[in-house]
Amino acid sequence: MAEYNITDSIDITDVNCPITFVKAKIALEELDDGDILSIRLNDGEPVQNVPKSIKEEGHEVLSLTENGDGTYQLIVKKVGD
Repeated sequence: MAEYNITDSIDITDVNCPITFVKAKIALEELDDGDILSIRLNDGEPVQNVPKSIKEEGHEVLSLTENGDGTYQLIVKKVGD
């Protein structure tokens, strides 16, 4: 597994869609271009929708890894606004 220089991380396992993407988007907006965000999210709708929505916003999904506990770690690189 690749190692990334994580700038910030958030845990959105306590919220439901579509708030999961809203929280991820806000966290990305607070970062500088090229920064890397780690997002912990639940299986199901969040893991299906958040990576897709982040890509649609123009950011780069670097990895999506299952944690083995019903959650995933999504690693995203912020791409210029």
